[in-house]
Amino acid sequence: MTPGLASAARALLVRDFRLLWRRRGDALQPALFAVLVVVLFALALGGDAEQLGGSAAAVLWVAVLLAGLLGLDTLFRGDAEDGSLEQWMLAPVPLAWLVAVRTFSHWLATVAPLVLATPLLGELLHLPRAQLPVLLASLALGTPLLSLLGAVVAALTVGMRRSGILLGLLALPLYVPVLVFGAGSVAAQAQGLDPAGALLLLAAGLVVALVLAPLAAAAAIRIALS
Repeated sequence: MTPGLASAARALLVRDFRLLWRRRGDALQPALFAVLVVVLFALALGGDAEQLGGSAAAVLWVAVLLAGLLGLDTLFRGDAEDGSLEQWMLAPVPLAWLVAVRTFSHWLATVAPLVLATPLLGELLHLPRAQLPVLLASLALGTPLLSLLGAVVAALTVGMRRSGILLGLLALPLYVPVLVFGAGSVAAQAQGLDPAGALLLLAAGLVVALVLAPLAAAAAIRIALS
């Protein structure tokens, strides 16, 4: 990594987390939303530990997915409104690099705390402990992939007003394969099958998205601001 790329990434991360600290209440909303989804599922399915445990991995995946989607509209919108995106385009570093750094900071602030809290939420849903390592591995591979896909959709809609519903409609079809392979890996492990295939597909998707998603999002931002 060249010094210019490293210094730009450091400056953007510091700025993002300073703004996040000033809006601590807004930053907690995705986590609270995910916890609420888990609690509602637990109440709806009743107190049967076996029934809860059988659906716990799927419920946790859906909760994390929806929580990440909740904050997707703000990924680039604030920068578009205050003119920062124009400065990004004039910066001496590639726009795709800044998009990748912003996506990482969004994942780190919004989704990573939920991944870390998965063991506690799993206990609430009576998740079998044997399934926990596979669930954590699938979330560690799948949630960055969701953030990268969401960044492309957020970039496509950054020039639109009140694009929250449209953003969700565009993002959810892209999220479905990730959800299927993520929750499916845990289901395979629960059935005594090898979950490595689904995890490898998630890893391959993540590698491809790391290369292509920032480039696609950068192109979408240029089109939106032109």
